[in-house]
Parts: sequence; structure tokens; C-alpha cells
Amino acid sequence: MADRRLQVFHTVAKQLSFTKAAEQLFMTQPAVTFQVKQLEEHFNTRLFERSHGKIALTAAGRLVLGYAEKILGLSDEMEKRVAELSGAMSGPLLLGASTTIAEFILPQILGEFKALHPQVHAHMAVANSETIVNRVAEHSLDLGLIESPTQLPSVQVEVVCEDELVLICSPSHKFAKLARIAPHQIAGEPYVSREVGSGTRDFTDGYLRECKVAPEDLNVVMELGSPEAVKGVVATGLGVSVVSRATVAKELKLGALVAVPFDPRLIRTLSFVFPREKFRSRLLASFVEFATSRMKRIAAAA
Repeated sequence: MADRRLQVFHTVAKQLSFTKAAEQLFMTQPAVTFQVKQLEEHFNTRLFERSHGKIALTAAGRLVLGYAEKILGLSDEMEKRVAELSGAMSGPLLLGASTTIAEFILPQILGEFKALHPQVHAHMAVANSETIVNRVAEHSLDLGLIESPTQLPSVQVEVVCEDELVLICSPSHKFAKLARIAPHQIAGEPYVSREVGSGTRDFTDGYLRECKVAPEDLNVVMELGSPEAVKGVVATGLGVSVVSRATVAKELKLGALVAVPFDPRLIRTLSFVFPREKFRSRLLASFVEFATSRMKRIAAAA
């Protein structure tokens, strides 16, 4: 029920781009520009400085943004609290997940939750952990599921479960017969890496540094944006890589890949990330409880 002009302004202010805001709001750019212009006329002041194709908030714009976040947050809370009085679990659930979680963990969980609550409509954005955290911080997502820790002060992080990362290689590779592998052993091997910003890459790089192996010294032959792509390339014998054990269950059963644990073991945490101090609806709380239970079970099985 919040003023549409305020909603549009808030999105533009967060994106600092009329084009990106239009894409996110499923509006045309002229329509977005018109809504912002209407708000500026209402306050009789400019909210954005426009120069050389870029925009920045004015002092008035920064003031309005602070109030807009409070107003939109209260409006959203009101809608959800009133809806909860009906007793039914319903409404949109705006989720974001890093690639590994979105491809290999969440689909089954969302399917089971939807079966229990047919009136819930889940929308899932898929991106690397860094992008998901930023979208949660700007309140365009209710909840994020990420693979790497974050220190962003505007979000709250809650650990869900552990996830072991393992080295993968083709069955014909020299590492395939090893029971364990030390980090220094992969330094000279052709290595298939995830993209910059990937939670898997960030966590693996940190682990290697702790083990006195510089990630910059890896023989990276390819950088890819998804676990599926990484697995496909490694299966050809081109190189080795590091992935979540949960992502290779099928390939291990089929004999297409071999997974070798690290020594010391490479274990990270998967976490929920929420906008800090934002009201959590009964729907969101129920999904978090449900997903936590399922993710712990999946991690234990892996």
C-alpha cells in the first residue's frame, strides 16, 4: 500500500541506475523516470544529481531514502501481519541463493514446502554469494542462502549447516586412487576454477592461503560460472577442481568423477542471510525452520 512513487524512488536510489531499476521493477525506463519526477515535484526539490550518464543522491535524496526504507518496511510488515490473521500460509517468498545451493539443495526443499503450503509462491534469484548478500541488504530479497561468510553490517547471518568441499577429478587421473590429498599437491595441476565472487572460490582460496598455498600460483586453465560446467570439464580429464560434496553424488554413483577429501578437511558453513532489523513474517519463519531441518539432513547424508 506504500506510495508507488516511493517504491520506484527507493529502487532507483539503491541501484543508482534508472535502467537497472526499470528491469528490477518490470517497468519501462520512461515510466520510472516519470515516477521519480513526480516525487521530486511533490517535494519541490531534486532527489538525484544527473551528470554524464550517472546519477547520485542529493542531500534531500539521502534524507528521503532513509524515510522510504522505514515506510516501505512498515508497509510490508502491515501487509504480512494482516494476512497472517487469516491463518493460511500464503503469499510471495522472495529468495536468493548462491549457485551451488540453488542447483543442488533448494529445488527439493522448495518442492516439499510448496506441497505443504500450496498458496505460497516462491521466487528464487540465482547468483554468486556476493550478489545475493547485496540484494538482501537492499531489501529486494526476503532471504538469502549463501556459501561464504559476509561482514556487511546491514545484514544478519545465521549458520544452517556444514558443507564439505572436496577435490574432484576424472577416474583416470593420478589423484583418483588417493584416500586424502594435501593442498600443496594441487599447486601444479591444471585447475578448473569458479568465477570471481563465487562462495566456493572465496572459501577455497582462504583455505589454501592458510595452508601456505597461494591461489595465484594455481595453474588455472579455465574459470566457469556454475558447478555443472565445472563438473563437465573435469570429467573430460582436462584438470581438477574443488566443489561441494553434495553436488557430485550422481557423478560418483555413475563413476564419472572421483571425489578426494582434503587433509586437513575443507569444511565450510552454509548460512541464511536476512535484512537486519526487518520484520520476519510467519511464512518466512516457517520456511527457515523447514529449510534448516532439510539442509541439515542433506549435509549429513553427503
